[in-house]
Amino acid sequence: MVKTTVYLPEELEVRLDAEAAATGVSKAELIRRGIAMLLDNSARPSQARALPVFNSGRPLTAEAMDDRIYEHIKERVARR
Repeated sequence: MVKTTVYLPEELEVRLDAEAAATGVSKAELIRRGIAMLLDNSARPSQARALPVFNSGRPLTAEAMDDRIYEHIKERVARR
């Protein structure tokens, strides 16, 4: 796990303390569950874009095509 600091308004802190005490679940676990729920229910489209079509005017070797596809994927990941 990675440690992360989150600043909460006092009202949320009080509610979080109460929920942790009432359920016997740690505040950290409640926060993890809340983040997981948010991400699982995100309206963000999960469809991946189609891979690009390359038209260099000459056929590429399989190795060259792999390199270009790898670079494209690496660029997409860097934009997230």
